[in-house]
Amino acid sequence: MDSSESHMATLPEDDADSDHPQQTSPSAFDSVPQRPPSNKSSLEKYLPVDWSIYFDKEQDVAIPNSNDVFHVYMAGTEGPVVFCLHGGGYSGLSFALSASKIKEKARVVAMDFRGHGKSVSDNDLDLSVETMCNDVIAVIKQLYGESPPAIILVGHSMGGSIAVHVAARRSLSTLAGLVVVDVVEGTAMASLIHMQKILSSRVQHFSSLEKAIEWSVRGGSLRNVDSARVSIPSTLKYDDSKKCYVYRTELEKTEQYWKEWYEGLSDKFLSCPVPKLLLLAGTDRLDKSLTIGQMQGKFQMIVVRHTGHAIQEDSPEEFANLVINFISRNRIGPHGVEIPGLRKPAFSKP
Repeated sequence: MDSSESHMATLPEDDADSDHPQQTSPSAFDSVPQRPPSNKSSLEKYLPVDWSIYFDKEQDVAIPNSNDVFHVYMAGTEGPVVFCLHGGGYSGLSFALSASKIKEKARVVAMDFRGHGKSVSDNDLDLSVETMCNDVIAVIKQLYGESPPAIILVGHSMGGSIAVHVAARRSLSTLAGLVVVDVVEGTAMASLIHMQKILSSRVQHFSSLEKAIEWSVRGGSLRNVDSARVSIPSTLKYDDSKKCYVYRTELEKTEQYWKEWYEGLSDKFLSCPVPKLLLLAGTDRLDKSLTIGQMQGKFQMIVVRHTGHAIQEDSPEEFANLVINFISRNRIGPHGVEIPGLRKPAFSKP
């Protein structure tokens, strides 16, 4: 199993154990106390970094007639909206470093799903496709009303699945593009049998945010320390009873939904009536439907080398450039596909 395949094999997320033996990852509760760093620079290497370096603002989006409040991070002022959906166990800050570059050409909105980041809901464990799709559509409606700008849905892993399902509903009148990041139905479905073991084998407690950031990088789940410093703290919460940091999202309690995230995903992806881009960390991921679809030119596929499962974190500049090029290639402007002398959204409401 090569490194890219092993990353996919740990879906939904948090795949630190796949490429690196557990003993190489520092535990927050080692029996022998860790020696303090010998110099200041090594301590600073894993210090948390605030989101405001990369995004312009954050906002809570309250959904009418519910107690659900979704947290979003926003960047940029012009162009179409690149609406980013993170993977299971991650947060909207997974797109922080790439957002700082994408915002030069487009607006970026990165949402925390229910049960993730700073979002709050009546049921944080309801990660069903239907509920999460409804959440995404409700947030877009609250942000933009009945006349949203052109929207490019970008989804990583679990978020890629939700992006496809939202697009397949054809309920976003100004949907102009779809970017799916490192998730393919066949490989994801095959990995589900291993998920509980993978989740339970993770380090579960961290004495500090710095320890968690260090573990994510040294353990291999993320390869970019700059991204880990801004994204990892948002995936944790402080447990007063245990006096340590634990995971914000209880993925192990959402198993009933895992299969529906990925089952039938390839055909849904191919059926979405907008320009499509599939970004992969390895070439061995395509199943039969996608292979045929690619040969027929139904979507653009790019393999991003030297990266792990979280392409947008490991190679944020390359990821941002790919998204910007996708927007330019398909002539997507703030109001949809831009043809000289003609304004036209990707498709209209049914």
